[in-house]
Amino acid sequence: MAQTAGPLVIFDCDGVLVDSETVSIRVLLDGLGRKGLVLDEAEACRHFLGRSLATVTKTIREEFGIEADDAFLEDMRRDLYARFRAELKPMPGIAETLDALTLRRCVASSSQPERIRLSLSLTGLIGRLEPNIFSAAMVARGKPAPDLFLHAASQMGADPESCIVIEDSPAGIEAAHRAGMVAFAFVGGSHASAPGYRERIDALSPEVVFDAMPDLIHLVRKHREGRNGPVSRTAP
Repeated sequence: MAQTAGPLVIFDCDGVLVDSETVSIRVLLDGLGRKGLVLDEAEACRHFLGRSLATVTKTIREEFGIEADDAFLEDMRRDLYARFRAELKPMPGIAETLDALTLRRCVASSSQPERIRLSLSLTGLIGRLEPNIFSAAMVARGKPAPDLFLHAASQMGADPESCIVIEDSPAGIEAAHRAGMVAFAFVGGSHASAPGYRERIDALSPEVVFDAMPDLIHLVRKHREGRNGPVSRTAP
């Protein structure tokens, strides 16, 4: 698709649109525990947060010697979807934020397409975002590679430098920067209190760090206006 000069906001899904990361990590830990591997939530976040399924299974195999076979993945998928149906919530303020956002937007998530659509459907957000939903399953390399964000920008007809990526994971922030895009780090999810999480986010120097989703509207506006140089707001 030919590129145009319009701005685009690219949202990650898990931990940005929906408050799913804590649930996902606990389901993964339960599955690994059944395989005899015991990790705590901080370790799991460090290894797996924001990563594609292909990267997670590769890490499990190469770093922990556990083969994530089809039965293992199917058990986890079943458990995760059951937990989502019982517990998943939209990120506080995200519906109102999407309604107030005047710029074009899309979703670019490490999750599989089925999981993305389930998450957005359960939380009542899918009507605000479809059909512009992109998954790591659509590209060769997941985050922290830039492939997914570049694919989303191409499909949306946007120049990478005109894109603002809303991410919650170090892998996603790295991917945004490698794609030549601006990274806004959202640290308002329930997983943000994990030990070392903020330090890993800050080390990547995202252009903006914020913890309340409704703040996104004025942060995007200030960034685009470019008053007094780049705008940064660090959450407490």
